[in-house]
Amino acid sequence: MARLAGALLLATPLLCDAKVKIEAMQHDIMQIQANNFDAVIGKFRGSEVSSLWFFKEDSKEDEKFLDEYNKVASEMKGMAKICAISCSEYGVFCEKQGIKETPAVMMYPPNPVPAFKYEGKMEQKAISGKIARFMPDFTEKLDKENIDKFLGSDASKPKVMLFSNKKSSPLLWKALSSETVFKRTVKFGFVTEDQADIVQRFKVKKFPTVIMQRGTKGETKETYTGDLKFLALKDWVNLHSESGMGDKVSGGGSGKEESMEEAKPWLVQEVPELTAKSHNDVCFKGEGLCVIYLADGEASQAEIDMLTALSKKFTSQLSDRGAKMKWMWMNLKVEKAYKDLFQPTQFPSALVFNPHKRLRFTMLDHGEDNEVKGDEQGITKLLDKVLGGDARFKMVPGQKLPAWAVREAAAGKKAEL
Repeated sequence: MARLAGALLLATPLLCDAKVKIEAMQHDIMQIQANNFDAVIGKFRGSEVSSLWFFKEDSKEDEKFLDEYNKVASEMKGMAKICAISCSEYGVFCEKQGIKETPAVMMYPPNPVPAFKYEGKMEQKAISGKIARFMPDFTEKLDKENIDKFLGSDASKPKVMLFSNKKSSPLLWKALSSETVFKRTVKFGFVTEDQADIVQRFKVKKFPTVIMQRGTKGETKETYTGDLKFLALKDWVNLHSESGMGDKVSGGGSGKEESMEEAKPWLVQEVPELTAKSHNDVCFKGEGLCVIYLADGEASQAEIDMLTALSKKFTSQLSDRGAKMKWMWMNLKVEKAYKDLFQPTQFPSALVFNPHKRLRFTMLDHGEDNEVKGDEQGITKLLDKVLGGDARFKMVPGQKLPAWAVREAAAGKKAEL
C-alpha cells in the first residue's frame, strides 16, 4: 500500500501539469511566431481566409482544445490556413491583438472584411462553418443559357465542372476556384442534377462527377477518377494548369480584354448551331462540305448526340479520302429566310451545303409519302448519295445568302446581328 501511495503521489504533478505542444508529425495546425505573422497571414489577406488560435502552453483549457482545433485543421487542410501562436512565448503580440484569455481564435477573412474574434462554440463544426462562410468563391453555376459561353471563352484555360445533386458548390470546390494559381488559370463550373441538357451532353451517370474539358477547341474531355478530396483534386487539376496560363492579354496597347460577348462557344461544340455570328467559322471558311441538320426549334440533346455519333462515323470513313464534312444544326423557326430557301417538306430534315465558289446545296429527299425521316438512317442515306456522286445540287439564287435573323439577346447583352 505504501508503494502504491508513493506512486500516486509522484504521478499527481504529472496529471496536473498541462502542456500544449503542437507536433508537426501529429497535427495539421501551423504554429507561427510573432515575427512571421505578416508573412503567413497578413500578406495573403487579399485572397485567403485564415484562423489563428491563441494559447498558453500551461493551460488545461487550451490542452483540451488542441484536438478539437486540429480537427478543423485536418478538415481545412490546403483550403485555409489554420494557425496557432503561443501567448506564453509571445505575450506582447497577444496583448496587441486584444487577447486576454485563452483559448481564443481570431478570424482573418479576405480584405476588405476586417479581422474579428470568433465568439461561437469552440467546436470543430462551428469553427469550420465560420471559416467556410468567408471562403472566396470563383465558381460559376452553369445552366443551359450560359454553358456555351463558359466553355467557349478563355480558350487557354481548362474548364473543370462538378456535377452534383446538391444545390450549391461545396467548400472544396470554392477553395479550388480561389487557389492562388487556379483563379487565374482554370475555370470552375458547378452543375446541378436538374440541368438535364448539360448532364446528358456530358453523359454523366452518377453524382458527384468531375469532368475537365481542355484544348483550344475543347477537344479533350477527361473524367476525374480519384478521391473527392481537396488535395487530390488540386494535384489532378494542377497537371493541366501552369502559372501564367489563361491570363488576360491586352492587344494593341488598348488595354481591352476579351469579353464574354466576344467568346465563340461554337468553336468548342461538336455540333454547333449555325447563326449569323457562327456561320463563317462553322461552315463558310475553310475546306469541306457542311452537313446541316434542320430543326423546327431548338435541337434536343438527343439529336445533338445522334449527329455527333454520325460525325465521328463519317470522319473515320473519310480520313483516307481527303474529304471533310463539318456538322452543324439550324433553327428554322428563327432563321425564317433560310426556311424559305431550303423549303423542307418535314422536320427534322437535313441538307449538304457546298459553300465554295458557287453556293449550292442538296436536300434530304423524304420520299413521295414523306416516309424517309430526318434521322440517323435518313441522313446516312443522304451522305452516301453525296459521296457516291449521285446527289443533285441546287444553286442559291443570285449566289447571295439570305439575311440572318436578329437574335434576342439576354438582358445587358447586344443583339446578335
